[in-house]
Amino acid sequence: MHLKYCSMYNARMREGIVQIRVCRSCGLRYPLTDERAFGIRCPVCLGETRLAAQRKANFEASPIQQHTKKEKWGGIAVLLDNIRSAGNVGSILRSAEGFGFSRAYLCGITPTPENNAVKKTALGAEESVTWSYHKDAVKLAKGLRTKGWDIVSLEEGKNASNIADARRELDLARQTVLIVGNEITGVDASLLELCKRIYYIPMRGEKKSFNVAVAFGIAAYAFRATG
Repeated sequence: MHLKYCSMYNARMREGIVQIRVCRSCGLRYPLTDERAFGIRCPVCLGETRLAAQRKANFEASPIQQHTKKEKWGGIAVLLDNIRSAGNVGSILRSAEGFGFSRAYLCGITPTPENNAVKKTALGAEESVTWSYHKDAVKLAKGLRTKGWDIVSLEEGKNASNIADARRELDLARQTVLIVGNEITGVDASLLELCKRIYYIPMRGEKKSFNVAVAFGIAAYAFRATG
């Protein structure tokens, strides 16, 4: 069946009937949008449920989430340098698609969309964003720079600039690749040496960094604001 976008959850849902069911045992209220492993049984306690409401899954985007004309930056890509978590990879692909990135380079130990766990969080974005796998991110980045690409990354350090500065420093009319690094070790030092710009995201709490998928979303939004 054709897939529609749900503005409430910002997720793909099957066109058809959405049932709202309530568990007679534990009281859980939840939407049943497609076939589930337990059918109409409660997903928490497996108790019997009753139909509380239903409607067509033909969601309209809210004014805040209204989709603009589909646009892709032909020259901007993301490079995932040894990302361990398949969930993070899928989330990054989903954000990359949403912000119009045209390509994703998956490097080192980064799992690819052939991994079901990546597909689970990408929610189909892997079909819209062109991706390729590379064993050596440094070799790839050197090749891209030789071809005229600007290399930038997300990483903290004395040479890093506030992500807010990207709005005036980046020329996204040029081919640009944004590097995000390993959840523990960060971006490979040899990759940082190839970067034209390095950016950090200011932290207001006690933690020193965001989850890599969250950080990419923040950076992608900051870059998108320059487009």
